[in-house]
Amino acid sequence: MSITVSNLSKNYGVQKAVNNISFNVHKGEIVGFLGPNGAGKSTTMKMITGYLAADAGNIEVCGIAADENNIETKKKIGYLPEANPLYMDMYVREYLGFIANVHEVADSKKRIEEVIVTVGLTPEAHKKVGQLSKGYKQRVGLAAAMVHNPEVLILDEPTSGLDPNQIVEIRNVIKALAKDKTILFSSHIMQEVEAICDRVIIINKGNIVADDKLSNLQQKNTGLQQVTVQFKEEVSLEDLKKLKEVSAVNQLSALHFQLSTPNAEAVKKQLLQLSIEKNWNIVSLQSQSQSLENVFRELTQAEIIN
Repeated sequence: MSITVSNLSKNYGVQKAVNNISFNVHKGEIVGFLGPNGAGKSTTMKMITGYLAADAGNIEVCGIAADENNIETKKKIGYLPEANPLYMDMYVREYLGFIANVHEVADSKKRIEEVIVTVGLTPEAHKKVGQLSKGYKQRVGLAAAMVHNPEVLILDEPTSGLDPNQIVEIRNVIKALAKDKTILFSSHIMQEVEAICDRVIIINKGNIVADDKLSNLQQKNTGLQQVTVQFKEEVSLEDLKKLKEVSAVNQLSALHFQLSTPNAEAVKKQLLQLSIEKNWNIVSLQSQSQSLENVFRELTQAEIIN
């Protein structure tokens, strides 16, 4: 287990920022850590990285207890905080050299060039950090988190400020890094999480409200899937409503329908059978789980009862 969090709590006065949460992250996993603003996700990340002390609970990083050996756990972690603090008057290589020296990186010049290439900084590497666009500053922060080749990466909003092309590039970098690292990252961009993660942890008001594989989470929260079907000619809406296990039918256009059901495969088979009986021509037929955005909204808008 690369990250083990057990019964972790943090209070700010009477406010419970993090309320007795527990979870594990394994090597090779990319886990999305999601929550609305103020939910406790950045506080949790800061406690894992050792930048903030916990009020209660235990954290282990690569089998090392953080409260017993904070320095050793920090060596195992690369951290990109949401604020991404940088020295603006330093040149890119100079800044990465400073970070590499702090971590006592062997052959630091070679390692710096490797991370510059990895995060796509090469065209701007000759500039001062303060001269860079926000997107390239974000890349500098990611390079700094990676320069000592840590086993665990904690990334708080790693694609903040990046344009769509840059987001895809950083997404590919994160995916490649996951082959031999553990990655816990937060994002408000649900499409990013869906594209990168197999597993998602959702925190709301300091409590974990979901921790599961993305595919499971999308299906079991409401239990409903969507089946969309398009016909070549007009069909009977009433016939579609009579299909077994269909809870609702939404007519998207004259020939295009969306059916809500807990059993998409069964409904697709019924549609094919019905089309044969009625001599209807199906142009397209597909099913999908509800979006992560919908799951997120449902879970984080619910009231937490302690």
